[in-house]
Amino acid sequence: MEIIYTVVLVILAITAISGLFVGVTNDAVNFLNSALGSKAAPLRIILLVASLGIVVGTLTASGMMEVARTGMFNPELFNFHEVMMLYLAVMLGNIILLDVYNSLGLPTSTTVSLIFALLGAAIAVSIVKISADPAETIAQLGRYINTARASGIILSILASVVVALLVGSVVMWVSRLVFSFRYAKVFRWFGSVWCGGAVATILYYVLIKGLKAPLAGTEFLAFVNSHTGLFFCSMWVGAAIILLGLQMLRINILKVTILIGTFSLALAFAGNDLVNFIGVPIAGLDSYNMAVASGDSGMMMGGLRDQVPANFLLMVGAGFIMITTLWFSKKAMNVTETEIKLSSAKEGDEKFQSTMFSRAVVRAAVAMNIGYKWIVPARGQEWINSRFEQLDIPAAKNSAHYDLIRATVNLIVSSLLIAFGTGLGLPLSTTYVTFMVAMGSSLADRAWGRETAVYRISGVVTVVMGWFVTGLGAFVIAFAIALALMYGGTVAIIVISALALFLLIRSNLKAKRKNLDDDGSEAFTGGGGEGAIITQSTDEVREVMDRVTGIYNRTMVAVMKENRKALRELVRESNELFYRSRERKYAMMPVLDKLKGADIETVHYYVQVVDYLSEVTKSLVHITRPAFDHIDNNHKGFSKEQAQDLMRVNDNVKKLYDKINSMLETNDFRDMDKVMTGRDRLMEMIGDVIKSQLRRIQGEKGSTKTSVLFLNILNETKTMVLQSRNLLKSQKYFVDATPRK
Repeated sequence: MEIIYTVVLVILAITAISGLFVGVTNDAVNFLNSALGSKAAPLRIILLVASLGIVVGTLTASGMMEVARTGMFNPELFNFHEVMMLYLAVMLGNIILLDVYNSLGLPTSTTVSLIFALLGAAIAVSIVKISADPAETIAQLGRYINTARASGIILSILASVVVALLVGSVVMWVSRLVFSFRYAKVFRWFGSVWCGGAVATILYYVLIKGLKAPLAGTEFLAFVNSHTGLFFCSMWVGAAIILLGLQMLRINILKVTILIGTFSLALAFAGNDLVNFIGVPIAGLDSYNMAVASGDSGMMMGGLRDQVPANFLLMVGAGFIMITTLWFSKKAMNVTETEIKLSSAKEGDEKFQSTMFSRAVVRAAVAMNIGYKWIVPARGQEWINSRFEQLDIPAAKNSAHYDLIRATVNLIVSSLLIAFGTGLGLPLSTTYVTFMVAMGSSLADRAWGRETAVYRISGVVTVVMGWFVTGLGAFVIAFAIALALMYGGTVAIIVISALALFLLIRSNLKAKRKNLDDDGSEAFTGGGGEGAIITQSTDEVREVMDRVTGIYNRTMVAVMKENRKALRELVRESNELFYRSRERKYAMMPVLDKLKGADIETVHYYVQVVDYLSEVTKSLVHITRPAFDHIDNNHKGFSKEQAQDLMRVNDNVKKLYDKINSMLETNDFRDMDKVMTGRDRLMEMIGDVIKSQLRRIQGEKGSTKTSVLFLNILNETKTMVLQSRNLLKSQKYFVDATPRK
């Protein structure tokens, strides 16, 4: 056997491990979000329950990799070399595609990416085969490809997106009418029955979806299939009795139900979707073993049609990698955050921007609401509105994005729809169903208000469109890579594999750097009382002002030296600082809730601190961005006179900011008058420098673009200094007015 095939096998093994990391990162959202969004348990408990589900699912997985072996192509028409190139193209393309999605924080379907990557690579290899045989034409492409599976997935996507949204909305609306947000009294009487139905639905889903392979052919599964109604009702009654007993012991059965659902969805994920990550590499390993056994690297691969159980040790190893990823992947939390924020009732800094489409949808909904008020009697409206009236719980205490009722609805509807679709033989995407159910329940639960609806709708549309782009992207990437491998041989294998490895490493390094940049971004909203808020506010203000001082100084030096690389990095730093400060404004409500008992002046000064901090960083951005754009576009640098003026301003800004930072460091504001005097002198200096520049312009000295940048830096510096002075005063008053505890 040629050494290149051993190399390909090693690459497939590496991509299998990467695929598990990337796949779990993407699909963890499916089974974690209900528990995370409702805060049903501490994060460690949720991850532990999900890990147990993955272990059981991995050990009970069938390992019949039918999709990778025969799902998209007829293996008996392809030889060993062609199959190995096909599989390599699929894995390289699939890993790159999914990693891009995860880096963007968008959930997508590993099933769709696998299917369309297989289809694209199979078509590319088939075209190469046809072009090499004069007796064949492109019209014979159909005999190589199995398009039925891809067609089924496309149809199921269209159906599942709409059906999941509608069913999730209806079930959530009815559930809220029954229980309302004040569900304690009603739940005492009907909770065990409702949760019993939820548990029965979830367990039925596990039998149909997660354990269908290990139970295939058993009398138990045959009985379930022939007596579905009786079996389901029996489970419902049994679960209700057990949960009633737990309820009598004062155990929150809603949390128990959610954790059971998390375990079940994780089990089904590991037992059923594992093929999406390691199916292709295992099929490649089987192909390699068959070729080694025959001693013929040109053999046809009809043997892939034989059903061969996957190696038990490989499955255990895959489960271990999945669990490790679940616990330590930052990207997994990034993907789950997208869905949680879109379904949250909390207002804040939205991840997605509004679009013309989302605004049109909201206007249409407002118009429909007017019609609803005409049709439904006033008393009926009042009763319905009372059922959707949320509890007045302080934000500091209510950190959950939605309550346990909605989390349970998400699990019930997702499990029921997926089990129903699987029973009908439809290849439903778990990601699509769980996401759209969550969006439907959010809509029905009135989590999308007038303040957030346009952004949430934009987010949903972005994710849904991304799903469809996934299929096209997977097809195109795998098609192109397969053609390159077939025609490029060993050189193409090495180059493309190295490129894929480079992209993965770069993506992970960016993610790590982003996580470091985001550290401490929740400083203002941390725990503690008023004294803790003073400490947090002071630390944050001091840190931001220190960074503002450094970035401003380095920007002046870099623009003088026309250092484009340094300016690009300074733009990144200033943007990150501005976005962090802007997030403080949106995260202000939890802090204001903690200050409810404080004097109104204390609260007022805190609001001013946050606002001025945002304005200071905004001015800094308006300095660094134009400076970088000027140098990046290769415009003329500053003249000697301009450089001298700017450096004089820079030196005085640094002196003033050193005093401000020193006062913030010590919380000693006795030298406030000196800062005010320094501020006034600096304003006079900037005014003189602007006049000097205007005289140079009248004398037609220097370029227009350089003059515009020069004046922009000076004006934004004035704004930044004025806002810094206001910030210092507000911080002083805030510290003085807030009693320490």
